[in-house]
Amino acid sequence: MQPPEDAELLRIFIGATDKHHGRPLYEVIIEEARHRCLAGATVLHGAAGFGAHSQIHTAKILRISEDLPIVVEIVDKPDKIADFLPYLDQVMIEGLVTLEKVRVLVYRHRDS
Repeated sequence: MQPPEDAELLRIFIGATDKHHGRPLYEVIIEEARHRCLAGATVLHGAAGFGAHSQIHTAKILRISEDLPIVVEIVDKPDKIADFLPYLDQVMIEGLVTLEKVRVLVYRHRDS
């Protein structure tokens, strides 16, 4: 991906305890994104949130065992994101997926 370039941001909202075949779902998702050579993925751990069930999940000391929110963000070209969506549908039991247009201004790494 060479900036500036129009791209899409795929945002996946799941819970920290969500699993796929016994593995954390967020790990499964980013490993598949890497396997498919998507431009990049980031996992964000939330301190609090609620979803479709309206149950608040929080990291407060007395409620540390609650299922905290996780957001996985993936950026790439629209066609590569579109190809990834059926995979997400297979591995996600519950959660929220959003998609928005973004413009990539900088995408680089240092040579080792």
